[in-house]
Order: sequence, then C-alpha cells, then structure tokens
Amino acid sequence: MESSNKVLVTAAPHIRDTSSSRRIMLDVILALVPASIAGMVFFGYRAVLVLLVSILTAILAEWGFNRLVKKPDTTKDLSAVVTGLLLAMTLPSSVPLWIPIIGAIFAIVIVKQLFGGLGQNFVNPALGARAFLQIAYPAQLSRFYLPLQADAVTGATPLGYLSYADFVPTTQHYIDAFIGMTGGSLGETSAALLLIGAGYLFVRKVISWRIPCAFIGSFLAMTLIFGRHGVMTGFAFYELLIGGLALAAFFMATDYSSSPITPKGKIVFGIGCGVLTAMIRIFGGYPEGAKYAILIMNMAVPLIEQYTRPRVFGTVKEGKN
Repeated sequence: MESSNKVLVTAAPHIRDTSSSRRIMLDVILALVPASIAGMVFFGYRAVLVLLVSILTAILAEWGFNRLVKKPDTTKDLSAVVTGLLLAMTLPSSVPLWIPIIGAIFAIVIVKQLFGGLGQNFVNPALGARAFLQIAYPAQLSRFYLPLQADAVTGATPLGYLSYADFVPTTQHYIDAFIGMTGGSLGETSAALLLIGAGYLFVRKVISWRIPCAFIGSFLAMTLIFGRHGVMTGFAFYELLIGGLALAAFFMATDYSSSPITPKGKIVFGIGCGVLTAMIRIFGGYPEGAKYAILIMNMAVPLIEQYTRPRVFGTVKEGKN
C-alpha cells in the first residue's frame, strides 16, 4: 500500500532540531528589545517612527510579494519583522521616513524573496538593504541626532572623532559608548544592552560563540596592531564599543542562511569579518566597515564550506569495489 506520508524537502542546511523558525525569530526580536528601547529613549519619537515604519513595511512587502506570486503567506514566521527591525537599527533616527520604506522593500523583495525566501538568501537582507541605501542616499544617512537632543548634526559620531589625530578617548568616552550616550544609528549606541541581548541568544542556544568571538578577537588584534595613525596607535577596546560592530557581530554575522554551518567555517568566517572590518575602518575612506565586511564574507561562504567540510570516514574511493 502506498504511504500517505509526504516528505517536504527544503533548502539546505538540513539539521534536525526541535526549534522552529518562528521561535528563533522571536528570540532574536526579544534580544533586540533592550537596545531598541534605549534607541527610543535616547532619540525620542523619531526613533519610534523609524522602527515602526521599517518593520511594518517589511511585513507588508513580504505579504504583498507572496500574494503577487501566489505563494503561501510567510509573515507568521516573523522573519520579516526581524529584517525590518535590524534594518531600522542600522539607520540614524534623523532619516526621512521614505528611507526605511525603500530599504525594507529592497531587503524583502530583492535580497530575500527573489532568491527563494527564508533560508535561501545568500547575504543578510537587512545588511544588503543598508549597503544599497548608503550608496543611493549617502546625504540622508550622514546626519545623526545626539542622544536626548533635538538637533541633527553631521559627523558627531565617535567613529568620526577617531579620524582626528589629536583625539584620545577618555574614561568618560568609554562609559558613554558602553551605555549609549553617543551619536549614531539606533543600534550603534548602547553596547551594554546589545551584549545583554547577545547573552540571551547564547542562553537560548540561538547562536554559537564561534562567529562572534572570532569576529571580535580578530578585530581587536588588528586594531591593536594597526592604529589609525600608525602602528600601535589604535584604541582597540574603544573601537569595539562604538559603531555597529556589536550589532554586526552578534546579530548580523550569525544569520543562519548567509553564514557557514561547519564549525571550522564559522571560525574562518568570523576572522574574515573582523579583519575586513578593521581594514575598512583604518585604511578605508568610510568610517564603519562591519556591514561591508559581512557582505563580502557572505559571498565567500560556499568557498569556506567547501574547504572546511568535516572528513567523511568509511567511503569507497573512486574505482575501488
């Protein structure tokens, strides 16, 4: 008798686990709640609007695309919410509201759905959209609100200050960067709250230590050795607290579909992200390099996995019986 059971074959990787995509996405959302609240407190109603517009647009874009191509509705898996939230966290609160609308549509439709949907996108959708926005609308993304102030200023982020040869971060600079009293994008302010969120993901076993630790370790090594104004002139731990590195290392680089699945591959991937981030920051003309470093390494994932696959024992060599 023919069995009525059907097997659903989905995109690789195939790992048996009791977790569901919805549960994992919910954990990521919960992990980002503290930093999101901090952004709303520090930057006021503008931050609330950017977050809401980005998330709602991402949900509507996914729902509308699925309706258009007659695919099942996938908004319930919460992946669109995560994409919209992560995109908003990479934007300054001063941006016009059409910026997160364009970015969320690009992330969902171009980067995610046109490549097959959840699990088949080869780069992180939020990062892909953020890179597109930076190239297309640099002027709109170069103004930042200072925390608890209403006026937008240009170049008032810690990464901007580090470009000055006479700038030396003080203890207060370190404290401000750790708690979030600095200018920048919504997810670049409070390293402390991002670390709390990352700790939650570790406890829930949503992410492993390999990519974040390799990312941060290689970045620290590079910035300790190669400073912005010569060898051994860098402030590595201050560089670690500022910009989007904490958000990138724990929430962006660990994206399941665009990072390696092999243990050694995760280490190689993280090291590549850290080295490239440091090189772009120190030697490049753009102050923040984390998102471009991750995007470059996303495209190297197939090659990394090819050379870091575990050795299979017990196979028969070709030509042998």
